[in-house]
Amino acid sequence: MHWSVLVDNAGALFAGLLITLEVSILSFVFSFAIGVVVAVLRVTPSRLLNRAGTAYVEFIRNVPLLVEIFFFYFALPSVGIRFDGFWSGVCGLSIYTGAFFAEAIRSGIFAVPSGQLEAAQASGLSYMQAMRFVVLPQAIAMTIPPIGNTTLNMIKNSSLVSTVSVADILGTANLLGGRTFAYTELLAGAALLYLVITIPAALGINFTERRLAIR
Repeated sequence: MHWSVLVDNAGALFAGLLITLEVSILSFVFSFAIGVVVAVLRVTPSRLLNRAGTAYVEFIRNVPLLVEIFFFYFALPSVGIRFDGFWSGVCGLSIYTGAFFAEAIRSGIFAVPSGQLEAAQASGLSYMQAMRFVVLPQAIAMTIPPIGNTTLNMIKNSSLVSTVSVADILGTANLLGGRTFAYTELLAGAALLYLVITIPAALGINFTERRLAIR
């Protein structure tokens, strides 16, 4: 084995790490926002909105993530809508992960005593204001563990953007492997780089959970 290949290509691998971070951070922001909106739709008194939220979750969760990424990258250009590989990956990952965030947050909303919502509305807040200022903060705080697990899965799922020519960690490792044939070393290096992201993220999630538990 020639582990020096990792040192020789450290710059390219670091660039791939930055792209993975960019994809993960953008996807987290968008998917969490989607999750909050869909979770509220799934508990709203409106039957139409409730069904729309349910349809979104059931459809998206049961379609493979790779299909959703390919839809943005290969299918939409046929109708004149074009995304490059980076944004195809971000969009696919955001829409897919948003469905899982929605279910986690919905479970938290149901865990909040119904009297909280009723008291907020009795004090003059509208339904949406009560959800935003009273129910959702408590629901999210109670669902840090599933939200954290979904976030970690999203980071690992971001490796699929390499299938649409994005030079993330995995894409860079594969490209370099094709040039040097040192696949074992490069893929081992890629695994370590993913750990560089996921281990601190897991520690941060555990810290946040403990802090909220103290309160």
